[in-house]
Amino acid sequence: MKPNFIVILIDDLRYDEFGAGGHPYMRTPHIDRLAAEGVLFERAFHTTPICSPNRASIVTGQYASRHGIIDNVARDAMSHRLPNYHLALQKLGYQTAHVGKWHMGNDGMPRPGYHHWVSFDGHGSLVDPQLNVNGAYEKRSGYMTDLLNQEALAFVERRHSRPFALFFAHKAVHPDAHQAADGTLDMSRFGGYIPAERHRRLYAGAVFPQTPNMRPARELLKQAPAWTDAFALKGSARSRALLDAIQAGSQEEIRQRARMMAAVDEGVGMLLEALARQRKLDDTLILFLGDNGYFFGEHGLGPERRFAYEEGIRAPFVLRYPRRARPGTRERGLVICQDIAPTLIELAGGKPGPQVQGRSLAPLLAGRRRGWRKSFLVEYWAEQAMPWLVGMTYKAVRTDRHKLIHWVNRDAAGELDELYDLERDPWELKNLARSAGHAAVRARLRRTLRTLVADAAGL
Repeated sequence: MKPNFIVILIDDLRYDEFGAGGHPYMRTPHIDRLAAEGVLFERAFHTTPICSPNRASIVTGQYASRHGIIDNVARDAMSHRLPNYHLALQKLGYQTAHVGKWHMGNDGMPRPGYHHWVSFDGHGSLVDPQLNVNGAYEKRSGYMTDLLNQEALAFVERRHSRPFALFFAHKAVHPDAHQAADGTLDMSRFGGYIPAERHRRLYAGAVFPQTPNMRPARELLKQAPAWTDAFALKGSARSRALLDAIQAGSQEEIRQRARMMAAVDEGVGMLLEALARQRKLDDTLILFLGDNGYFFGEHGLGPERRFAYEEGIRAPFVLRYPRRARPGTRERGLVICQDIAPTLIELAGGKPGPQVQGRSLAPLLAGRRRGWRKSFLVEYWAEQAMPWLVGMTYKAVRTDRHKLIHWVNRDAAGELDELYDLERDPWELKNLARSAGHAAVRARLRRTLRTLVADAAGL
């Protein structure tokens, strides 16, 4: 029997922004249930930690350097031609649906691969949004998360004569923002974080604890001089307007995001209840994840997600499917978002095409780790969405123990490289790139990085 699939994608959610993920005060009982009854992947990652490229990597199983969506600039035409895994699922007999944020191109019109479509232009609006339902725009009244929960529930509750695959992409926890075609934000229409009215008083006075790497920017500059120009530009009036609008780096920003997650968790509960009522719960694979990480001031960064430190690239990643995944499992294998497409295609009875670069998670779900990946590539192309990011293109390699970050267009010789021993220094506080004792490790990682870059591009 082929499983149903529900992929629940949260915008900008950190790896630790739900109860089972380690958040100190956020209550997410329904998401936590997925973890208790499934697998919590403790080392899952985004390979281009920014919305549009990583979303394209999820649906294609490819690195950004292959699928071509390398930043948040509106690539509407390209996003209609992606080799989306839902196209493969349709051929395998699935009824497919997309509900929520698309954000690979700014228009909310239906994309190939979906029998049912509910989305919106760009970032959409958190309150009284305009939705595109199967090609027609409709003005709706209410809170975006609640409306999307209702649309996802309506699809699941339909009478399905064949297995279904739902890609459910929330706008939460992204602030209310409107984006121009070049990826920049229109500050005149920047509404910031908006929880549902019923949740606006949650977590009053709650405190997210300080971590060792929540340090001023000047501390990062001591070990990572590649940031010198970026931090200087961050002090501009335009930059400050954005930072102040969302109370960046403050305890209130963290609380506001937690409040927005309350409505998300309610929606997960609604889906679980509906599936149980239909006796389809254990026949449905449910995957919960984010589309990139986020910094709460670690390394002096925020509001950021684009960079290769752990807070930027680690993903919340929880999978419930008791037919194949043992309840209560914690998995430590290195998993990347590109692994989703081949996993679902394989479990649907198909074979991933040669263009897919991820790997099926089926061996890990069965407890087989022999031959699993030992490293992966992280890549980012400088763009203009944030005024301080000009020139910050990098390639990085992350292994079981180490990470090497190479700033591509600032330092071809590698003098600005960053090397971290994540076993001894999990907070990435000591750059070992110029340590004589780590010269061999650095050389090995640079060779691995060159290989990964070539493989990702298909060279």
